[in-house]
Amino acid sequence: MDQTLYEQGLKNRKEVLGAEHVERSIAGADNFSRPYQEIMTQYCWGAIWGREGLPRKTRSLLNLAMLTALNREEEFKLHARAAFNNGVTKEEICEVLLQAMIYCGVPAANSAFKQAREVFAQMEREGGDD
Repeated sequence: MDQTLYEQGLKNRKEVLGAEHVERSIAGADNFSRPYQEIMTQYCWGAIWGREGLPRKTRSLLNLAMLTALNREEEFKLHARAAFNNGVTKEEICEVLLQAMIYCGVPAANSAFKQAREVFAQMEREGGDD
């Protein structure tokens, strides 16, 4: 494992998803799932999220569109919440979901709008802005 890339990935992952979530995920890993956590942190969060070719805000918007297309509810909710850490607004999320509706289909967008509203409501209950 490239320790430098792992450390950069851990930093990026915590900044985007929140340190509490990341620490809980890593602490919950066992011998079976630890390699997954390490590889994901090193490559996804270090090698890809660490690239300078796209700003984090753009990466967040892309993730939301792709997760809508793939109908990955749990990951969509995680990244919908995390997108605010990267400067994404509710209005921008709405625009991404409308775009996804046309290219991915109405059922995918319907599900994503529902999930986004659940995330927004939870954030409001927790006292989050936007």
